[in-house]
Amino acid sequence: MINFLIAATVVIATVAVMELVANLTHRYIMHGWGWGWHESHHVETEGTFETNDLYAVVFALPSIFLIWLGSTYNSLVLWIGVGMAAYGLLYFVVHDGLVHQRWPFRHVPRNPYLKRLVQAHRLHHAVHTKEGCVSFGFLYASSVAELMARLRQLHGGPLGAAERPSGDPLLDERPRP
Repeated sequence: MINFLIAATVVIATVAVMELVANLTHRYIMHGWGWGWHESHHVETEGTFETNDLYAVVFALPSIFLIWLGSTYNSLVLWIGVGMAAYGLLYFVVHDGLVHQRWPFRHVPRNPYLKRLVQAHRLHHAVHTKEGCVSFGFLYASSVAELMARLRQLHGGPLGAAERPSGDPLLDERPRP
């Protein structure tokens, strides 16, 4: 039996590694050969679900398998699966709930970290094609100034609407009174 401290460490480490995996998956699969599914996330769609939501099903399978395998054979593998599931839950809360407001209630973050996550993801969506995007992570984001500079560099100058997509007040970096 694995002790609580080791289990908690494995779960936290797995969540951290999953951010790297998610960043690379988003950058090279979703904005690469998997664009066919992910494109629905970069354009306006009708209804509750997008084709992109199929990724949640696909990405849940390894976690489910590791939890099953770990509960049957090896508790360390179980906690890796739990860490993957925890990352999936954090993704759902932050990305679907906070960033895209796909829940029946709205929340505008005031916390600087959460605000930066929302701003970074909105800048990611300033580009509607698979090339030329910035900010592929979900729980970590570079500063908004860095991301805007990168967008300008990728697109050869000022981006107009991409500077503040949809006139989004969350992308206004001026201090609030």
